[in-house]
Amino acid sequence: MKVHKEGTGILLTLFTILFIVNLVSYYTIANRWVYYLILGVSSILFLLVLNFFRSPFRRFPYDSEGLVIAPADGTIVAIEEVKENEILHRECLQISIFMSVFNVHANWFPVNGTVKHVSHNKGRFVAAYLPKSSTENERSAVVITTRSGVDVLARQIAGAIARRIVTYAKEGEKCHVDDQMGFIKFGSRVDVYIPLGSEVLVEMDQQVTGNQTPIARLAKPE
Repeated sequence: MKVHKEGTGILLTLFTILFIVNLVSYYTIANRWVYYLILGVSSILFLLVLNFFRSPFRRFPYDSEGLVIAPADGTIVAIEEVKENEILHRECLQISIFMSVFNVHANWFPVNGTVKHVSHNKGRFVAAYLPKSSTENERSAVVITTRSGVDVLARQIAGAIARRIVTYAKEGEKCHVDDQMGFIKFGSRVDVYIPLGSEVLVEMDQQVTGNQTPIARLAKPE
């Protein structure tokens, strides 16, 4: 398991700070139990952050044409028909995945196609599992046009702890489900908006794996 490039700088900085703290504690604290406590807490903190920035190698094992693949690890927290008024301006089926701090936080493209639109909006940092986070929180949006001409919107949403969304998608580029779309740091959510009539392949509270779990089958364009 390798470390994601987005975490390299943070992990090096954290390791340096913790190393200095433990070194100073070793030479200045006479009570060895206090020192061991500091060492233990420091080790757990570093391992938690290291676990957050893990970057597994994944490839979708089947034919992905016509499917929408989970763009992130996490829990399905919304499956509903909504009016997407910010970009698509139409009725859509929304499927939302909430990522806890223990999930992998890399995001993959949910469908194959061409990137049609990329945008970023500043906003609040309410808990990502709340419905209003989709429209009020800091967020980035990526619209992909599939080979069959269907537009799919994937929205990265910052959470109460997350303070930085990284989006790799570029307008006009070809994309594939095995490619990483971006990364969100420390707790967040990804919403996917697909055409009405698409077949949902997941259910509420289901655990999904990014770039591995099919979440829907796209409705064929009229």
